[in-house]
Amino acid sequence: MMRRVVPLPFPSDPLVMSARDLGRFARAARTQSDLTLEAAAVALGVSKQTLQNLETGKDTVGLGMALHILEGLGVALFAVPAELKERARRRLPEPNDAP
Repeated sequence: MMRRVVPLPFPSDPLVMSARDLGRFARAARTQSDLTLEAAAVALGVSKQTLQNLETGKDTVGLGMALHILEGLGVALFAVPAELKERARRRLPEPNDAP
């Protein structure tokens, strides 16, 4: 029997300040793509445990691996100087308004 994937919304705040924040974006992208943890891990070429660790915010997943997974799930990251973060936040559309 196939597992049902419940799509989770993308976080409304685009600011990533922790591994947990990053994991929320990864999980939202995976579930909105209707992929189980197992199917996504196979498609991305990573272990199920690594993907689960990223999604649950464990800080044991290396940056390179996290970026690989996020890119594969269609999540883009931007970096701006801290003093510009509020300006950058205001310019981004709300997740539900995105094309």
